[in-house]
This record gives sequence, C-alpha cells and structure tokens, in this order.
Amino acid sequence: MRPDEDYQAFVDARYARLVRSAVLFGCSEQDAEDAVQEALIQCYGAWGRVSTADDRDAYVYRVLVNGITRSRRRRWRGEIPYRDLPEPPATEDPAAGVSLSQSIRASLARLGREQRQVLVLRYFADLTEAQIATVLGIAPGTVKSRASRAIAVLSEDRSLDDLITRTHEENR
Repeated sequence: MRPDEDYQAFVDARYARLVRSAVLFGCSEQDAEDAVQEALIQCYGAWGRVSTADDRDAYVYRVLVNGITRSRRRRWRGEIPYRDLPEPPATEDPAAGVSLSQSIRASLARLGREQRQVLVLRYFADLTEAQIATVLGIAPGTVKSRASRAIAVLSEDRSLDDLITRTHEENR
C-alpha cells in the first residue's frame, strides 16, 4: 500500500474517535476538530516515522495530547469568530444523547487534567496502560494510580447515579 493510501486509511478509521477523545479531554467540538486536524497534519508530515512506530495509535494520541496542551498555553489562537457560519450545520437530532453527553462531560470536568486524560485514553480510546504511559510520557504505575484515583472520584459523583441506572435498564 502506498504511504498516502496507508495514511488515508488510518485517518478514515480513526478520525471520529480522535475528535471524541479530544472533546472528552475538555475541548469544545470545534477546538477538538482543529486539534485533531493539526495532529494529523503533523503526522502526515512524519508518516514515515509514524507508520514504522511500534504503535501508531499511541504515536498519534501523543501528538494530539501535546497539541492540546500547547494550545491551552497560548492566549489567542488567531481565529476570529463570526456570527454567521459559512456553511449550514450538519443535520442530526440535537436531542439525541445530549443528556448522556452532558453528564459524562460534567463528571470528567470535575477531574484533574491528568486523570481525565488517563480515563479517556483507557476507556474511550481503548489504549493499554503501556500505550497510555507512552502517550503521556509517564510510568505505567502512574497510569494505574491516576486511573484508580479518577475512578474513586467518579464513584462518589452522585450526578452519574441516574445515568448508571438508565444504562442498566437499557441493557436489560
């Protein structure tokens, strides 16, 4: 497979999950899309290294996490907001999943950045502890302790009780 085809297949398979991960890291939907696009542009430029890496997913998530961290350090991003968008928004049912999404985002927002990153990479991006350690540049033991502490915080979050009950009822 040619490098461009390999890159395109990678992006097609992972773009949506990368955007959702960035949203769960705390970005708005638009900022998440921008962060993923910037990460993928960087990866395209280095596709030779990315494609030969031991774990492409960990490599790309590392670029994404680093980009989000860098962008939060900057004050102004050089973008000018406009009242009227140049294209109409995508048509989809706005009420679908809003409550679930809001509950999860609110609960994740209560966590520290490091704990949120570990949970999103582990349970949403489905990376292993070793991959997460590589992405975040920390020891695997630190991944375990951050995940454990984050889960302890979430288990005390009463706002998730209704969500858990509803999920159990839907799965019956």
